[in-house]
Amino acid sequence: MGRNGSYNGEIGAGDEDDLGLNSRALEVANELIEGADWMQAAVHEIAGATIVDCGIDATGGIAAGHLLVEACMADMGGASIRMDRLAGRPCPIVEVQTESPVFACLLSQYAGWKVQEKKFFAMTSGPIRALVGDEKLFETFEYSEHSDVAVAVMETSELPPASVVRKLAKSADVDPENLVVLAAPTASLCGSIQVVARSVETCIHKLLHLEFDLRTIKESMGRAYLPPIPKDDLAAIGRTNDSILFGAEVMLWVDCDDAAIEEVGPKLPASASKDYGRPFAEVFKNAGGDFYEIDPLLFSPALVFVNNLRTGSSFMFGKTDYDLLAESFYGAK
Repeated sequence: MGRNGSYNGEIGAGDEDDLGLNSRALEVANELIEGADWMQAAVHEIAGATIVDCGIDATGGIAAGHLLVEACMADMGGASIRMDRLAGRPCPIVEVQTESPVFACLLSQYAGWKVQEKKFFAMTSGPIRALVGDEKLFETFEYSEHSDVAVAVMETSELPPASVVRKLAKSADVDPENLVVLAAPTASLCGSIQVVARSVETCIHKLLHLEFDLRTIKESMGRAYLPPIPKDDLAAIGRTNDSILFGAEVMLWVDCDDAAIEEVGPKLPASASKDYGRPFAEVFKNAGGDFYEIDPLLFSPALVFVNNLRTGSSFMFGKTDYDLLAESFYGAK
């Protein structure tokens, strides 16, 4: 659970039940800003906004990655990072949990905003998206937010230039001095942690695509392996996405008819996609480096376990493929 607790109210509450996602995320971001030195992050001012470098020029440690994840989820859930093993090697696992997957994952954590200006490009997530409101997701769930502050998470290998910062502030309708941007490339410890922390997010987004009633989800947990960090972003994008597709495991507690689970279950894991089994770096390259051109059925966990609280039934779909994970992470066959 996040610092202020989670929310499991009705989806589609509208403006009168504005949850303050950006204010919640700002509390987490401020922890990162205050501890930037020992967390190996760096704080900059660009065009009046606060930009936190979590892995571009700064190193960005595990503690910073942990807070980056929770800010990205608008503090509507919790994250933890612990040691495990894969193919006989020490390998950390990133775990996430939320009672509020729609708000934490879809309306905040989902990287639904592609920010591009000249040579600068960044997949952008975080609760700033709720202020911009351009994505169909916010129309679907009838959620909009008004706030004096905004928090964005940008997956980028360079600090955003002043023109991009001003664009973010204008799009969110906030003063630049009230904008916080947390930035990290995928090929960094923080950047890889925040991608691997999307086990539940990918599952919930897939369920949305399959038209499952997300209001029936009462609790969610997920885990995925944190791969070794390579030097270039393409390799990091490949490994982190392989971690989700081949190794992420998600558990959901729901309250619905068994038939609703049985209908979507076979299509839920990543293995339901025609592109499953190939290294993600290859899939990404064939799509011209555009995530939005990839088969949407691919973006989901390797394994999903569903416990129906209404009936007591449980279901498991997909499987964890440790061999494909080891091949992606270590080149092992």
